[in-house]
Amino acid sequence: MTIKLALLKSGEDVISDVQEMVIDGRVVGYFFNKPCTVKLRKNTEGDTSSFEISLSSWIPLSSDTKVPVTLDWVITLVDPIEKLQSLYINDILKKEDKNDDKNNSSLYEGTFDLEN
Repeated sequence: MTIKLALLKSGEDVISDVQEMVIDGRVVGYFFNKPCTVKLRKNTEGDTSSFEISLSSWIPLSSDTKVPVTLDWVITLVDPIEKLQSLYINDILKKEDKNDDKNNSSLYEGTFDLEN
């Protein structure tokens, strides 16, 4: 499992279990397994170091859980911070595996403190 945070040409931040799409020995794209968009909003109440974060299905009307993405649409792939990766694994991957939900419509919303 390789969890990555992708910045796409569209400006979207997508977290996913990423696999390379290889043809004739060349990487031509990626497969995003259970991709979710990441939305980050500053928490307006109290602590200035906390954020509200939401993870939602990247393509909510698709029944596909493995989505091909061409190389030219990916600006960069980076490792997510540990807290975001844990949220994705525990609240998206493990929850869906338990539910065996082919719809991939999981959603997580909550407060996210970057300091702790």
